[in-house]
Amino acid sequence: MSAIVESLLLSVTKVMTVNESGQTMTNATGFFFANEGDLFLITNRHVVLSEETQHRPACLKIELHTDSENIAAVQDFTVPLYAKGRPLWRETSDAAGLIDIVAIAIEQNALPATAVYEAYTPAHLVQPYDRIEVGTSLLIVGFPLGFHDSLHHLPVARQAIIASAFGMRFQGNGYFLTDARLHRGTSGAPVVAAISPSLKKVGSLSWMLLGVHAARLDVNGADLVQDERLGLNCAWYADALLTLTSPPPVAQSPAAPAQPPSAPAPVPALAK
Repeated sequence: MSAIVESLLLSVTKVMTVNESGQTMTNATGFFFANEGDLFLITNRHVVLSEETQHRPACLKIELHTDSENIAAVQDFTVPLYAKGRPLWRETSDAAGLIDIVAIAIEQNALPATAVYEAYTPAHLVQPYDRIEVGTSLLIVGFPLGFHDSLHHLPVARQAIIASAFGMRFQGNGYFLTDARLHRGTSGAPVVAAISPSLKKVGSLSWMLLGVHAARLDVNGADLVQDERLGLNCAWYADALLTLTSPPPVAQSPAAPAQPPSAPAPVPALAK
């Protein structure tokens, strides 16, 4: 990690969607997540595919820092979205439908040898004993309207608080609410909180990953003249990343003897 740049800022990257002709379509935000030796780019599903708006990019382009002594040095890195017409991203759903998060595996051997980045891990997710309350201070780090430190290619952070009961599915959906002033381009941004005393420091990236920002919310039928925007947003619970990034189970040979079940490993508390 660069000695002069906070690890939090190096965990996030600007995402540009690109069509088959190589033209940039939209801007968004993504971040890095590592699980069992594999590295993933995390962003929203609507960034890679939106059936409603017919948004179908062919690939994503991200920026990677390549010199820990000169943080302004970056290199574009292309993340393909399809292979032989089949999507390369991982997605999942719950009882309410699709979760607006995707994980895209990154071939680490293809990265620049000097790439400088930070990645969250399952250890950064909320643990069952962590007490997260409404009103807890948050940071949402991303690229609002594409805005960022364009010299050093670093994101900006917006302050937020938890605006709904954390751990409960707001109106039955797999997300909680945040109160923050956010804009387009922040889709896919990590929603983090200062690390709790109960969670030991995890490397240099000492933040709890609570969620993935997806969209602003408003009241249907609000008067656009008299009523201000609510300023509320939805953040999908980050525990979905365990499902999205875990290696697929290895199929057991029919001829192999059955193994007795082992005790389940503890996992971060799932959204209720």
